[in-house]
Amino acid sequence: MADLSGIVWGPWLLLLLVGTGIWLTIRLRGIQFRSLIYALRLAFSKEREGDGDISHFGALMTALASTIGVGNIAGVSTAVALGGPGAVFWMWLTALFGMATKYSEGFLAVRFRKTNANGEISGGPMYYLEHGLGKKWLGMCFALFGALAAFGIGNMVQANTTAAAINEVVGIGKVPIGIFLAWLTALVILGGIKRIAKVSCILVPFLVVVYFGGAVIIILKNLSHVWPGLVSIIKQAFTGTAMTGGFAGATLAQTIRFGVARGLFSNESGLGSAPIAAAAAKTNQPAKQALVSMTGTFLDTIVVCSITALVLATTGVWESGATGVALTIQAFSAGLPGQWGQWIVTLGIVNFAFSTILGWSYYGEKCFEYLVGERWVPYYRYVWVVFVLVGAVVKLDLVWNFSDVMNGLMAVPNLIGLLMLSSLLSRETKQFEDGLKDGSIGRFD
Repeated sequence: MADLSGIVWGPWLLLLLVGTGIWLTIRLRGIQFRSLIYALRLAFSKEREGDGDISHFGALMTALASTIGVGNIAGVSTAVALGGPGAVFWMWLTALFGMATKYSEGFLAVRFRKTNANGEISGGPMYYLEHGLGKKWLGMCFALFGALAAFGIGNMVQANTTAAAINEVVGIGKVPIGIFLAWLTALVILGGIKRIAKVSCILVPFLVVVYFGGAVIIILKNLSHVWPGLVSIIKQAFTGTAMTGGFAGATLAQTIRFGVARGLFSNESGLGSAPIAAAAAKTNQPAKQALVSMTGTFLDTIVVCSITALVLATTGVWESGATGVALTIQAFSAGLPGQWGQWIVTLGIVNFAFSTILGWSYYGEKCFEYLVGERWVPYYRYVWVVFVLVGAVVKLDLVWNFSDVMNGLMAVPNLIGLLMLSSLLSRETKQFEDGLKDGSIGRFD
């Protein structure tokens, strides 16, 4: 399974993901640069016009609940540990083009969403592949891969990460942790998307503030190292990184590879997961929710990942030879007194992992609903809760590799849909922007 994961996530898929972002940036005339300020204002506005189940902000927080997580803490550290500081530059570049991809996913999700028999909104790549592209079989493929991936990367892996972190720091057994985590999950997801969004709107901002706050303190303490850190990121993005300390060195190819791969892993642009949440937003204008969705990639990678990268660069621990979560803990422990660094990173991992369980439960549920119908959804939720408990206590090497394969396969039909529907995206986005200019469409309704 590890070999298959390596094939699926080979250079061809990374090129397809980044290439799609570049193409959509061209077709949409750089909308992520022209409209970012308006998009951020829209994301935090109280607009609730039109059909839908949750607000723009609720849809954004639900999407961020599943993307801001281990990738922002361990993913950045892994990229720097294996590719050097220059990998961060390629994460930024990937995110900038990924914003156009995320805009397109959000637009099509709202444009082709449907209302199910329970009066709830259903949308995502499977619906725009069927009703926009006319390829239901591609929609079925995406839904199958998405439903399977959800139980791995969105459920068992996160539960296991949470249980391992708490067990390491506090010493509580994994079984009681799993039972408690499953109970908390049931309290939230059995209430559907509205309860998931409500919890995400509280949990995600709180966690970002705590993690962000700790990181800012470290950066301010090492302010004199910020500029040299930024210079090293830019310089080594084009030269690779020589051996230093415990760092084994990285070629330019490795720097680019790990930066692009970890950037995509962090913000999920192109995978097709986030538009499932975007489809539930209350709006009559697909472009508005698309702009809000676009800010998710900006906040996830340009803001949160950059903060982690600056902590690594200013404390200098990236040269230690450690990687992943261990490297992030080293950086925060070096910058904060006592055990505060370890506790902040552990708290971040645990809570980000739990929020990911909530976000992905909705993604998997909607994929499952598309395949078999909404009447089976309650049973899906109960099975999801059981797998949280299972994931907390079992070893997950095979699950990790299986999840990687399913995640990669999700992206393929989604990217086909985005590329084939790019003309529609370009045309209707221009109509929306013309409407904003002549006043026929309100900026904040």
